[in-house]
Amino acid sequence: MNIYVRYFDYDTVATNYEEVLDFLASIPEIQITEAMVNEVRSYAESEIPYPKRYKIRPRVYFIMIKTTAQTLEEFKNNRKEDVIPVTEAGVRKEQRTTQLSMVQLGWYRGELNFKRVIQIPGTGKFQYQDTRFAALVWAESGQHCYDRIINHLKNRQDVDLRSQFPSVRGNSFRYEYMGVKLQQEEAEVQAV
Repeated sequence: MNIYVRYFDYDTVATNYEEVLDFLASIPEIQITEAMVNEVRSYAESEIPYPKRYKIRPRVYFIMIKTTAQTLEEFKNNRKEDVIPVTEAGVRKEQRTTQLSMVQLGWYRGELNFKRVIQIPGTGKFQYQDTRFAALVWAESGQHCYDRIINHLKNRQDVDLRSQFPSVRGNSFRYEYMGVKLQQEEAEVQAV
C-alpha cells in the first residue's frame, strides 16, 4: 500500500514511511521530530484505512492517505477510485451521492418525511409534526427530484417556512426512477 502525502502545494506518493519522511524533510518549513517519525511509521505500518492528519503547528497540517496508486499522476487522475474507503457506510454514502447526481431524464417518484410546523388549536403555539410527502416529478436526476419537491413544499401556502426538511443524502428521502412514460396507476400519485 502506498501513501499519498500533501503539505499545501507540495505532494507526492511514497511507497514506505522512509520516503514519506524524506519528502517531509525536503520541505523547509517542516522540522522532523521523533514524535513525527513515530506517527508516520505507525500510520504506514498499520491497517488503518482512513486518512491521517499530522499537526505541524497551530492550524498547519500535512495529510497522509493510503492508496493503491503507484505515481502522483495516477493518484490525481483516479483519486476517488484509488483512495481506500473509510468504512462501509462511507462507501454507501459515496455511492448514494453518485446515484443522486446521475442524469436520467424522466419521471421520478420521490418521497420524504419532514418536520412540519403545525399550530396547536386554541393555544396559538406551534409544534413540529412528522409528515410524509410523496410526488411524481419530471426531473433529470435524484437530486433534481429532491430540489423540485422541496421547492414545491416551500411555495405551498399550507406549509410553514419554519418546517424542517431532510437532507437529500439522508434516510428520510427516497426516490425511484419510473421511466419516461407512466402507467395509469402510477399517475394517480400527485405530480409536481
